[in-house]
Amino acid sequence: MYHFFVPEGPSGEGEFTITGPDVNHIRNVLRMKPGERVVVSDGRDRDWYCVITDVQKEAVLLRAEAESPAAELPAELILYQGLPKGDKMEWILQKAVELGASRIVPVAMKRSVVKLDPKREKAKAARWQAVSESAAKQSGRGKIPQVSPVLSMAEAVREARELDLALLPYENARGMQATAEALAALRPGMRVGIFIGPEGGFEPEEAEALEKAGARVLSLGRRILRTETAGLAALALCMTVLECRAEQAAGTSGPEAGGAGTFGPF
Repeated sequence: MYHFFVPEGPSGEGEFTITGPDVNHIRNVLRMKPGERVVVSDGRDRDWYCVITDVQKEAVLLRAEAESPAAELPAELILYQGLPKGDKMEWILQKAVELGASRIVPVAMKRSVVKLDPKREKAKAARWQAVSESAAKQSGRGKIPQVSPVLSMAEAVREARELDLALLPYENARGMQATAEALAALRPGMRVGIFIGPEGGFEPEEAEALEKAGARVLSLGRRILRTETAGLAALALCMTVLECRAEQAAGTSGPEAGGAGTFGPF
């Protein structure tokens, strides 16, 4: 079922109006007609299952038939991604949105090869936000994750100090035990930052600054992961823990519910 966003929410009692570029997509690309069904989200916490009642030149009118909580994680996961080369950022954005990131922050680090001037940065920002919206629709997200303006490393470190939990995949002699301990601290309602270096990784002083800001160093295994893989691996770990805890809290996991029960040591 096709998925669209209506940030202003219902326009009346159970009624929605889609405007903007989605109208052309519905009319001329999908060629949808009255009576067909779609899902709409308000970009916050609700999804509505709607039937199209009218397709106009500049608006599509819908009537809600049912609603449900949006498919969002119970914690805010923020990916701080060191700027990678080429078009890797678009791929990272797409997959991070699918895995539940609520915000993606490009960070200019010392080993970042890409250097964006203000004009290029503005164009990239618009493109990246469009990629986030498309991925949110495809994956059934209840909100469109924000792609922030590019931060300096110093700005990213300052934000790390304000997080409930900051995770730093980096060289760690304690191996996966440190990862298990960090994930055990993950709780619903937290603001969690995942800090990933660019190609070539962090400069030692950058990792040290994040540690001093409270970041917990962890391992993603004994294999060397590319920058476009590391953040997604960390997001997948956090997503799994949060989803399992949400099921446990709702009483929908465990042998009686046909689920897997408690997720390992977490």
